[in-house]
Amino acid sequence: MVAELLRRAPMGTYQVALRRYDRSPVVLSNAPFFDDDTPMPTRFWLCDPRLVRDISQIESDGGVKRAEAEISSDQLSATHELAAAERNALIGSDHRGPRPHGGVGGTRRGIKCLHSHFANYLAGAPDAVGEWVQRELVSRNTPYDACQPGISSR
Repeated sequence: MVAELLRRAPMGTYQVALRRYDRSPVVLSNAPFFDDDTPMPTRFWLCDPRLVRDISQIESDGGVKRAEAEISSDQLSATHELAAAERNALIGSDHRGPRPHGGVGGTRRGIKCLHSHFANYLAGAPDAVGEWVQRELVSRNTPYDACQPGISSR
């Protein structure tokens, strides 16, 4: 099911961090490295097709620029710092080689992707951008609702 949602085989270890009521995956929690030891900076990955589509529309409508204008740089920095610390805590002190960098989606500042921030937020992390996305989804009458059926109900 996850491969179908990603449209490819997963390249590393993951767990489903959030599901809809019908057990459809919504957010994946990725290990800090792919199977070949390449760093994976995106800790939480949004895989729900409905949310991916709706958030892609927000991005197409200039959502990244609007969110950057409305969210303080202090809030954004705090979001990235927390995300980096959470991911980095999963890496053993004995690890040698390249490490993932940045915060949400591998970004140190600014907003790279609304999808990754929303996944971070849905996974339970404090994320000012994820909260902004939720408000935007509500304003468009497309909020995340765990009671809506997902891919498992097809």
